[in-house]
Amino acid sequence: MKKIFKYIKKHWLIVIILVFLLGFGLYKQVAQSTKEGEASYKVKKQNLKETLTFAGEIDAEEKVTLRFQTSGRLNWIGVKEGDFVKKFQTIAVLDQRDVKKRLEKTLQDYLTERADFDQDIDDYKVITNDEVKRILEKSQYGLNKSVLDVELQNLAVEFSNLFTPIEGVVTKISSPYAGVNITPAQAEFEVVNPNSIYFSAVIDQTELVGLEEGKGGILTLDPYPDENVDVKIESISFAPIEGESGTVYEAKLFFDVDNSSYKYRLGMTGDVEFVLREIKNIIAVPSEFVMSEGNKRYVTVDENGKKVKSYVTTGETIDDFTQIKSGLEEGDVIYD
Repeated sequence: MKKIFKYIKKHWLIVIILVFLLGFGLYKQVAQSTKEGEASYKVKKQNLKETLTFAGEIDAEEKVTLRFQTSGRLNWIGVKEGDFVKKFQTIAVLDQRDVKKRLEKTLQDYLTERADFDQDIDDYKVITNDEVKRILEKSQYGLNKSVLDVELQNLAVEFSNLFTPIEGVVTKISSPYAGVNITPAQAEFEVVNPNSIYFSAVIDQTELVGLEEGKGGILTLDPYPDENVDVKIESISFAPIEGESGTVYEAKLFFDVDNSSYKYRLGMTGDVEFVLREIKNIIAVPSEFVMSEGNKRYVTVDENGKKVKSYVTTGETIDDFTQIKSGLEEGDVIYD
């Protein structure tokens, strides 16, 4: 230890220089580290836009599931999946032999009832006591019943023909072969009008503010990521969608396109974006660079290599960017 003190005393100037150089090196290292961890931003003019984006899928306003009203033997199928059908076109028929025979029998019963009724009129037309009136009324009731039986059997013949109330594409045939016995649930035919498609978006209750019928948006479908389609809100459901974990509503967005080539199909998913507000060509900086001092706002700006405090007048804040109305110019560099 005495040798060390003796050496320092003899070479004190060298020791001081070494200590100075070591301290300066440590200072530069700390300063460089601080500078590297410091964020900066070059001020520029830009557009601020607040948007809402919702996911959804394509659905159709006109789509029907058709079933026979009664069971029976499937006698004829006039369409296959993918066919385009016209409104009121017959697409399938049940075996009508049974219902037609029943109709013939009912007609015979009616004729018999009618003959009996006419005979009663002839037999009792000159007698007017209450008993005769009751006999004639009973005959009238029987005749009315037979008329209803005929009408019901005629409806049964009509119901054995299945027709579509809309035009569109046949998307499903659950029983595609004739000759099998079916119940109404076993023979389903689905028809969808491709020109009645719309985009069904799911909207959370907290995001309904700012959305209303007639508001336009931009739709991007997953199969066509480079294509934007203009859409407009047709309606927003008054009741929430059932079966969802939260309170969400369905917005129907229609788009005016020719879908005769079936480019847009049921179930295609995508996102629709709505612009709630937009400010164009303004100076705006990330909000993290704007500091508060009492009721004043300021930023740290670079002036000739020095960091100085510059008070600013701010405007709206949109998506973590704050509008600067005064106090900064395009090209300024600021620090956090």
